[in-house]
Amino acid sequence: MAEPRINSLLRQMLEQKGSDLHLAVGMPAKFRVQGAIRPANDHIIDAAEMESMLKEICFPEWRWTDFLEKHDLDFAHEIPGLARFRCNYFYNYWGMGAVLRQIPSKILTLEDLKLPEVLKRICNFKGGLVLVTGPTGSGKSTTLAAMIDYINDNYSKHIITIEDPVEFVHQNKKSTIIHREIGIHSPSFPQALRGAMRSDPDIVLIGEMRELDTIRLGLTCATMGMLVFGTLHTNNAPKTIDRIIDAFPANEQAQIRTMLAACLQGVVSQLLCKKEGGGRIASHEILLWTDGLPNTIREGQINNIRTIIESNKGAGMQSMDGTLQSFLDKGLISPKEAYMKATDKKLFEHLVKDGLVQVED
Repeated sequence: MAEPRINSLLRQMLEQKGSDLHLAVGMPAKFRVQGAIRPANDHIIDAAEMESMLKEICFPEWRWTDFLEKHDLDFAHEIPGLARFRCNYFYNYWGMGAVLRQIPSKILTLEDLKLPEVLKRICNFKGGLVLVTGPTGSGKSTTLAAMIDYINDNYSKHIITIEDPVEFVHQNKKSTIIHREIGIHSPSFPQALRGAMRSDPDIVLIGEMRELDTIRLGLTCATMGMLVFGTLHTNNAPKTIDRIIDAFPANEQAQIRTMLAACLQGVVSQLLCKKEGGGRIASHEILLWTDGLPNTIREGQINNIRTIIESNKGAGMQSMDGTLQSFLDKGLISPKEAYMKATDKKLFEHLVKDGLVQVED
C-alpha cells in the first residue's frame, strides 16, 4: 500500500529539521525551519489534490464528516517509528488547508530543554493552579510534557491529561497517567473536567483554557486541592491574570478574583527567541505564590505583579525582560531580538540603531 502523500512531505520536513508543514490551495507546500517559512518545492497544490491529501490520513470516517460540517478539525497523526504530528485542518478563502506540527517522539527532560531549575519546585506543589503561557509555537506543550515527565519519574501521582488532540503520550513510571482526548473520549473540555473531578486525580493537565466553563472548572479543581496545569496564549504574568478575569462577565469578576487569589500558585510565560548562530532559545517569566500575591489579585492591582517578581528573584522568580537582558549579556541573542520580544521595549531601545526595528518577513 502506497504511503500517504503527506507523509512524504513530513519526512522531507524532518530531514530539514523543520517543525511545521503548511498546506494551502494555490501554493506549494511550505516548511517552517528555525522560525522561517520556506517552500518545500515548486509544485502548486490544487483544490482536488488538497482534498485527496487531507482525507488520506483522516480517519475514522466520522472525523472527515465532522471537518466538512464544521470546517475545522484537530487530531494527531503518526508515522510509526518516526514522529507524531498535531494536525489542524481548516477552510480559508481558497478552500481547504492544513498545518501539521511535529510532536517530538521522545519526551525531552527539563535538563534537555535547559529550563529554569525552579520548575522542579513547581512540579512538587501539592495543589493549586499553575499556568504555562505563551504564543502559538512557543513550546508550551513541550515544557508541560517535561514537567509531567519529571513528576512521573519522581512521585506516585494520579495524573489526568485533557487535550485536543493528545500530543505527548507518557508511559507510566512512578505515576499513573490517563490521557483523554476531546472528540474521542469526551465531547468537550468542560465535560472531561467534570469527569476528572470524580476520578480522584492528584494532577489535572488542561490542554487549552479558552472557554469560560473550562476556566471556571479549572479554578474549581484547583480550589478543591488538585494541582491543575493549564495553558493560555499570553506573553507575561500580568496579562495572564487579566485574561482569566476578563474572560468572565463583569458581574462575576469579583468572585473570580477571589477564586484565582485563593488558588494561583504560579505563572510560567515562555517565548522562543532566535539564537545567535542559529537555532532558538526559550526565554521565561516566572511568577510564584508569595504573601502579597492573593491581595494583589483580589484588589485588581495587577501593576504590582512586576514589583512582586523583581522583589523575589532570590525565590526563583524572573521577569521576561530580565531574562532577555541576561541572554543579551551572554551573547545568546541579538539586541534586535531582545527589543522585539521585550515587554518594556524602552529598556532595549538604546541598543537598536535609531531606536527603530523593522519586523522581519
